[in-house]
Amino acid sequence: MKTLNNFNFNNQRVLVRCDFNCPLDKRGNILDDFRIKVTLPTIKYLIEKGTKIILMSHLGRPDGKIVENLRLTPVQKKLTEYLDFPVAKTQDCVGKKVEGMISQVKAGEILLLENIQFHPGEKKNDPEFVKTLASYGDIFIMEAFGQAHRNYASIAGIPKYLPSGAGFLLEKEIKFLSQIIKNPKKPLVVIIGGNKAEDKAKVIERFSNFSDFLLVGNLVAKEIKENKVKVGNMEKIVFPISDEKVFDLEERTIEIFKEKIFQAKTVFWAGPLGEIEEEKYQKGTIEIAKAIIKSKAFSVVGGGDTVEFLNKVGLAEKFNHVSTGGGAMLNFLSGEKLPGIEALK
Repeated sequence: MKTLNNFNFNNQRVLVRCDFNCPLDKRGNILDDFRIKVTLPTIKYLIEKGTKIILMSHLGRPDGKIVENLRLTPVQKKLTEYLDFPVAKTQDCVGKKVEGMISQVKAGEILLLENIQFHPGEKKNDPEFVKTLASYGDIFIMEAFGQAHRNYASIAGIPKYLPSGAGFLLEKEIKFLSQIIKNPKKPLVVIIGGNKAEDKAKVIERFSNFSDFLLVGNLVAKEIKENKVKVGNMEKIVFPISDEKVFDLEERTIEIFKEKIFQAKTVFWAGPLGEIEEEKYQKGTIEIAKAIIKSKAFSVVGGGDTVEFLNKVGLAEKFNHVSTGGGAMLNFLSGEKLPGIEALK
């Protein structure tokens, strides 16, 4: 798979598929801009290389229709602010006006296409839509790891028509997540929380085979006990003392989990360990985060809710790697091939 270092970008039109799908409040303001920040190194590199940069992303779930409050205007503002550089934006992702604006982009300039999921061809991976998007660039760079498990036009379609490679973020994601499953320093402690245990079933099964301890939150524990999630090596699972109190980890469980974490050389964590929307149920998640940081183990954390929360409480930057993927990360770790990565090979 090619990376940024494999291309001569000078004066080329570079299509970059980003994942700017940030959470918004009711007024359309971005609540957590983490996914924008982590894409900046690639964008800055392309500016320095004198490329004509065309950025693509989706936001929310417009389902192939134009939804006014899902326009990428808040993203455009954040990019302009962080880059201290003007970022233009189209009003649609295809059409004559879009083609006209792309033709006007000069070396070192940035154009952001409107929400790519405003077009039904995106999710359908429609061949004509793919060809139209591919016609906008000379090189394609995939930077949307959080969408790499989707077989969409702007993810898996464009690489069929353009020389393609991974941006710095995608390269980093593959490197660190591969390290967790291929060559982790032992003991490896895996922590699985959240409320979608069935979505994490394959990861739980796989990690139960080679992790040293697999710590599970209350809701995940409940589903394992009810046989909704199958586990090969039950002896690796460390259950909460009680899963009746499902809103947070209780004190004794926090201490047991900490004891395992302090033995670790590598920690992987996905999913909050309580109802973190309410302050009174945040203790378990915060205590476990602090324990991981204190342990000095190589630490990787992922999942939208977990990462958003850790950013909010100022702890995310203390982890070795914070993944931008939720479903993509879990699929990757469970050994599945991701269309957005396979297309680059």
